[in-house]
Amino acid sequence: MKTEIGITAVNRQAIANELSKVLSDETILYMKTKNAHWNVEGADFYEKHKFFETQIVQLDEIIDNVAERIRSIGHYAPATLKAYLSLTHLTEEEREANDSHGFINELLDDHQSIIMKLREQIKSFANDFHDLGTSDFITGLMETHEKMAWFLRAHTTH
Repeated sequence: MKTEIGITAVNRQAIANELSKVLSDETILYMKTKNAHWNVEGADFYEKHKFFETQIVQLDEIIDNVAERIRSIGHYAPATLKAYLSLTHLTEEEREANDSHGFINELLDDHQSIIMKLREQIKSFANDFHDLGTSDFITGLMETHEKMAWFLRAHTTH
């Protein structure tokens, strides 16, 4: 059935393309947070293991919401690691030590990078693509990442 929601097909395609990049970033961040959760070592292991788990739960919900937003505008969400790796702007990092400090700083950098990308897209979704719904959705997503980054920042020593 044809998707008739007051947004042109060209704009819906452009929105889906941008949201697919967001979904890819969220999925890669999820996996990096899983890595921290599984592999953190040190005297603070248990505390950080549980902390990373709370962030994993939040990211899982974000991923589902982004994919559902893509579907709600009439497109399919990418769902392969190959697609995510080709669309994300995040990088995987190899590390020698699995200390919480290193994981937290890396994840904080990724959250802040996502926040800046989302902030850039808010007006574009509203003004260029005439989609206030996605603009509002992205604003809420940005605010969630700001809070998650705050929690990560609270664990740093600088």
